[in-house]
Amino acid sequence: MTTLRDMLRTASRTFALGIERLPGVLSDAVMVAYLLLRVSDYLEDNEQMSSEQKVALLRLWDQILAGQADVRQLTLQMNCDSDTENPDAIVAQHAEDVLARLRSLPAEVQEPIINNVRESTQGMARWVARGPVVGDEADMDDYMHEVAGRVGYLLTHLFAWYSYTIRLHKDTLMPLAREFGLALQTVNVIRGLREDYERGWIFVPESFCAAVHISRDQLFQPEHRTEAMKVLDMLADKAERHLRAALTYLKSLPPWQHSIRLFCIFPLMFAVRTLAISRRNHQVLESEAKITREEVARIVRDSTFWGWSNMWLDHYYRQLSVVGE
Repeated sequence: MTTLRDMLRTASRTFALGIERLPGVLSDAVMVAYLLLRVSDYLEDNEQMSSEQKVALLRLWDQILAGQADVRQLTLQMNCDSDTENPDAIVAQHAEDVLARLRSLPAEVQEPIINNVRESTQGMARWVARGPVVGDEADMDDYMHEVAGRVGYLLTHLFAWYSYTIRLHKDTLMPLAREFGLALQTVNVIRGLREDYERGWIFVPESFCAAVHISRDQLFQPEHRTEAMKVLDMLADKAERHLRAALTYLKSLPPWQHSIRLFCIFPLMFAVRTLAISRRNHQVLESEAKITREEVARIVRDSTFWGWSNMWLDHYYRQLSVVGE
């Protein structure tokens, strides 16, 4: 029988690394929140459904999360049982099990999970209905807020529930939590430029391309490589701004909450390294940019030893930002 922990590891080995470091109920809460969002992701990204189907099912999923519909209405309509290769499809097949685990959590934990997953799901439905048109940076940020910025809010609510010290600083952390989400998502956009393009989505703002006198479709044409690299620079600079704010968020967490810090350090440093290998790298326009397993293991090891130190975090951030280090 597939357990939620098994699904977590299948859906994302990198996020599982951090989630499994978290203590007790906090670990369960973050795992459940992550898996619920993967159901939303499955519906948003499904290439077999029309936009109208996606919007309808995302809205149904929102109703289920609100307790206004039965989850079996969704699982019967998704037709995901035959998709055994897609990790998100596997999670979606077990949505009823994830909801059952959600209901076993303390009420004060359930509320921020349900509220934020619902808001993110509603935002996804709005963007699917709108279509793949990203006019300017504000549009890009709006999309990224729905799929990632709200996740930053959700996690900060959970951290504040667990830690009195974090609770005292929650109002200061919340804007930085959104920045953390936008940081990771901007790097995801850069990392997945080609894959997104091939499935019909270009998350690069039209205004970025217009600034160098090309269209978004020309971004991937070899004859416009010089202009495309300038657009990539704009995206990388944007990612760097968000990553710096994410580092401030991380350094604001209490040093003695080492497991929570590690949960945040891992994806941040993975993103910093991914951005470093993507900067001024034309291959990003041709295939997905990924850091190696060895780099992942090294970041996990180094962070586990030194992640309590803010001075070390500053140093490590700079070190990972340099290609060849």
